[in-house]
Amino acid sequence: MLDKTFDPKAAEPRLYAMWEGSGVFAPKTDGAAAAYSIVIPPPNVTGSLHIGHALNNTLQDILARYHRMTGKAVLWLPGTDHAGIATQMVVERQLAASGNVGRRDMGREAFVDKVWEWKAESGGTIVQQLRRLGASCDWSRERFTLDEGLNAAVRKVFVQLHREGLIYRDKRLVNWDPHFQTAISDLEVEQREMDGFYWHFAYPLADGVTYEHPVAWDGDNQPTEWETRDYIVVATTRPETMLGDTGVAVHPDDARYAGLVGKWIDHPITGRRIRIVADDYADPAKGSGAVKITPAHDFNDFGVGKRTGLEALNVLDAFARITNADTPDVPAEYCGMDRFAARKAIVARAEEEGWLREIEKTRHVIPHGDRSGVVIEPWLTDQWYVDAHTLAQPAIKAVERGDTTFEPKSYEKIYFEWLRNIEPWCISRQLWWGHRIPAWYGPDGTIFVEENEDDARAAARHHYGAETPLAQDEDVLDTWFSSALWPFSTMGWPEKTGDLERFYPTSDLVTAADIIFFWVARMMMMGLHFMDEVPFRRVIINGLVRDEKGQKMSKSKGNVIDPLTIIDELGADPLRFTMAILSGTRDIKLSRQRIEGYRNFGTKLWNAARFSQMNEARRVEGFDPAAVEQTINRWIRGELTKAERQVSAAIEGGRFDDAASALYRFVWNVFCDWYLELAKPVFTGADEAAKAETRAMTAWTLDQTLKLMHPVMPFITEELWDQLAAEGAPRTETTLIAAAWPELPDAFIDPAAEAEIGWLVDLVTEIRGLRAEMNVPPSAKPPLAFVSPDAATSDRLARHRDLILTLARVSEVGAADAAPTGAVTFVSGGATAALSLTGIIDLAAERSRLEKEIVAFDSDIAHVNKKLGNPNFVSRAAPEVVDEQREKLAEAEAGRAKLQAALARLDAVG
Repeated sequence: MLDKTFDPKAAEPRLYAMWEGSGVFAPKTDGAAAAYSIVIPPPNVTGSLHIGHALNNTLQDILARYHRMTGKAVLWLPGTDHAGIATQMVVERQLAASGNVGRRDMGREAFVDKVWEWKAESGGTIVQQLRRLGASCDWSRERFTLDEGLNAAVRKVFVQLHREGLIYRDKRLVNWDPHFQTAISDLEVEQREMDGFYWHFAYPLADGVTYEHPVAWDGDNQPTEWETRDYIVVATTRPETMLGDTGVAVHPDDARYAGLVGKWIDHPITGRRIRIVADDYADPAKGSGAVKITPAHDFNDFGVGKRTGLEALNVLDAFARITNADTPDVPAEYCGMDRFAARKAIVARAEEEGWLREIEKTRHVIPHGDRSGVVIEPWLTDQWYVDAHTLAQPAIKAVERGDTTFEPKSYEKIYFEWLRNIEPWCISRQLWWGHRIPAWYGPDGTIFVEENEDDARAAARHHYGAETPLAQDEDVLDTWFSSALWPFSTMGWPEKTGDLERFYPTSDLVTAADIIFFWVARMMMMGLHFMDEVPFRRVIINGLVRDEKGQKMSKSKGNVIDPLTIIDELGADPLRFTMAILSGTRDIKLSRQRIEGYRNFGTKLWNAARFSQMNEARRVEGFDPAAVEQTINRWIRGELTKAERQVSAAIEGGRFDDAASALYRFVWNVFCDWYLELAKPVFTGADEAAKAETRAMTAWTLDQTLKLMHPVMPFITEELWDQLAAEGAPRTETTLIAAAWPELPDAFIDPAAEAEIGWLVDLVTEIRGLRAEMNVPPSAKPPLAFVSPDAATSDRLARHRDLILTLARVSEVGAADAAPTGAVTFVSGGATAALSLTGIIDLAAERSRLEKEIVAFDSDIAHVNKKLGNPNFVSRAAPEVVDEQREKLAEAEAGRAKLQAALARLDAVG
């Protein structure tokens, strides 16, 4: 006999070890089996399982388990990313904490050795945590973005792209992290809204130039008063960058400054002559309409500089300190100052000398390094770039043609928008942990790009005519560069492997929307360029998990749900089911209560299996579900078939929420709440043939249900499969994970049985609803009468009288020429029925209760409508707060409507 409850703590480790040890995670070697492949979005080797991982990997595992059960050769290829900056940071912190010297004192080779040591000891944490979630990856094929095979692939790709002119060096602006002293990607930049200031400075015009500037306006916004100015006012939130100003921009259509375009300014600190240029970037409605241009320290200014021919002068060093290395006119007194110290000094000087005109408080977005936490500087530096525009064109066409599709399709817009406006991709990082750039420099700066040092030296000998010392580039590649090769490099490319031939292109990719451009688009570019084929046929985008109020989870808010804690306390299955059933929304509102609710769903399934056991429902040798005769058995067979169709279609379509909802409806509402209830009197009855058939049908249905449930809730279903193995005839399938997905014929759907049981279910449901609406005590059993029923209804009443008495909790089931006095009437199956409530409820008290509750709902509705009708509330409140109020309104209106219907029924009674 099954235990009273399922114990996930004991079962999950045992079951996972059994799965992994059996080799079932590896793809079938049967060459006739169709291939299904999916590569895991590689988590950082430094990572720990968070709720986003739980969602993403649950969905992938559902796909892998489902396709495996349908008979396909499934490769779910796992691995981790070396996570350059994150890993380097972890190891540097450990060195500091243990009193060791820093990496620069230690030297590159020794430091990298330390990182590898750390990786060997601590880098597999998330891989073990994925196992706890139930991820059925083929761990025998696990890859790491810095393993030797991937390293060789990266070098080959870099060299080939360089030879094709698609990788090059250039001096451009990058996101520079002064703490780690490296360029970082946009994804590693955290935009924080902060209080700040606009400092308004008056820049003096050169050569005695003056102009008339409006200072007063009439009601039609026409200038009425002018003053003569020999300066132009600009505003900035970063005064320290003014040391690198090379221009001031005004809008081409701004009449105030039309005569100044092409004129010059004498910079108030450096004395540098800078030009006034016309560019659309200047906003006439913002501030004075004139904006200072510092091309080397602002991305927008860099664009203005390119368009108008302004020079880019770098006035910050790698530590974000003022320097005059590029431009000697920066006064020595500022050199070596930290950027924020320089800011204070410059503002103080402007105030002292009289060219500070205004300090305006503002709230603006400031970029920070997500790892370092320091303010990021746009910085002009030499880096390696990929010609992403050229590589993007085939990637755009592939999605336009439908070679790769997005689910939901709306996400194609993000993909297209980024690729059609793509900028050169900065791929170099000033780190030590990562793929070192395969470029070597000669003494005169000549660059030799080769796959290894021997080839570089050979190229240098050919170039110089003699053996010449070379120095390898100190930088490493952006981690997104190696992960862009992930779908084919992990399968052994550049070698022509069996895995590549069989499993590339992959079938699906499941990932998050925020890395469509960082990863998905780049995999498309690289896959098409090197494999001449898209890397995946479909991209399934999962939503963002938020808290129950719709707020982003963060440690500071204290609203983070730790999946490992959930697994410890509730088991992996409830978490997985919750992830699946909520996955259909872009913002998934998650709460512990939801997860606990779906643990109850697992308990419901477990209890159904125990009930079946107690009623001797066992597998029967040679049992044929097509031959059953009992109406309830023909009905459940059809309901199961419809559920299988719904679940299969939903998983195939990447609609995991629909799959989970179909499972929930069938298991809880159909199988447990109705079929087993309807089977009870059969189990206890005297008809031995009906009893034997229903027992066999129950066991067969339970087996098929476990199969349908397995991809979403693998642990509890596998445990039930194993525990029920001894119940009756032996199965041919020893483990559920390797069992065949149910293939049920259309003939299993029996319209007559469906109509018959549907009529009974609808009748009992209607009566139960009325009892609840009318506040009928659970112990009360009112009589039920059908008003002048037709022959078909009378026959059904006769056949199911005992079930109606039990399930609807009524004292009698009969027929009448008219509804009795004091009865509430309703229509069921096209016939009018009456439930007599005389002497059972106090009509006056019940009417009073309903009226009071309606008044309470009216008050709630008015209160919420007042909030939502306030434009200030709707525009200023957080979106999740507004959504919460709208949900409250919908719930209140639905509750009120239900009570009004009950009141109307009560009024009809008398």
